[in-house]
Amino acid sequence: MVSSAAERKAVDVREESEVREGGDGEDHGLFGPGSVTWQVMGEPVLIVGGIRALLLQALHPRTMWGTAQNSELMNPDAAWARLGRTVEFVRVRTYGTHDEVERVGRRIRKLHSKLTGLDLRTGEAFPVDDPENLLWVHMGEVDSYLDVARRAGVPLTAADADAFVDEQRRAAAVVGLDPADVPGSVAEMKEYYERMRRQIFACREAREGLKRMFSPAVPQHLMPLKLAAPGVAVLVVSTLPRWARRMYGLPGLPTSDLAATLALKGLYRTTHVVPERFRYSPDAQRARRLTRAHEEDLAGWSMAS
Repeated sequence: MVSSAAERKAVDVREESEVREGGDGEDHGLFGPGSVTWQVMGEPVLIVGGIRALLLQALHPRTMWGTAQNSELMNPDAAWARLGRTVEFVRVRTYGTHDEVERVGRRIRKLHSKLTGLDLRTGEAFPVDDPENLLWVHMGEVDSYLDVARRAGVPLTAADADAFVDEQRRAAAVVGLDPADVPGSVAEMKEYYERMRRQIFACREAREGLKRMFSPAVPQHLMPLKLAAPGVAVLVVSTLPRWARRMYGLPGLPTSDLAATLALKGLYRTTHVVPERFRYSPDAQRARRLTRAHEEDLAGWSMAS
């Protein structure tokens, strides 16, 4: 039933997106020019947000167990390849055409629909695509990307932040969630986490994942990343909410929050010294060109009226 409902929601989201696109005839996918998502997601500093999301997602025990029991996540030699697949999924979902997003969405939903996990507390089997698990993973991404972007200094108003959370409900439909059941503002997201904190904790697998962040297994040609891993890990962990750090058995001090924010601001400013053609991925560069053209069109219409 989840898969069938997801197919209907994917169609609804596609139709809504096509209405928003305007008349240029180009398929911009779920978001497109003018979206806050395109403004935010291309920034290199968001790499920190992506890793932060993994640590936050791991605090839901069923989500963590379902992933660990059905993938090679706990195999250090395969973890890098799995991370690469996740990055590619996020890329297609953010910048891909409707057809590309639908294809990757169908593949993910079909895969998840066949998997079950074992609750190590109760011995109960549960579906990996249980809506609670899917929503937890989704919100971990949204909160992490937005928190890192705002603290780094990406220019976002409070209205922009709400718009980003609302736009990401389209992404939620891709994995099988009903957008109507997904928080659509910063306030709703905060309320969601207040509710969920009562039922989550850092299980053994989550703690092991945290430890591996400080010395990850990486391909030979990326060995320099292993040298940078401890510093990156410290920064990522420091960006987690205080309650999340405490669940991992780490200090949840306000001074860590301040240090992390200053580090993110410094990283964001440093990347902006680099020319755009080197700073952004090809997808992000295209998104920025389309966004600038969109803004120029809006300015032209405004002057003409």
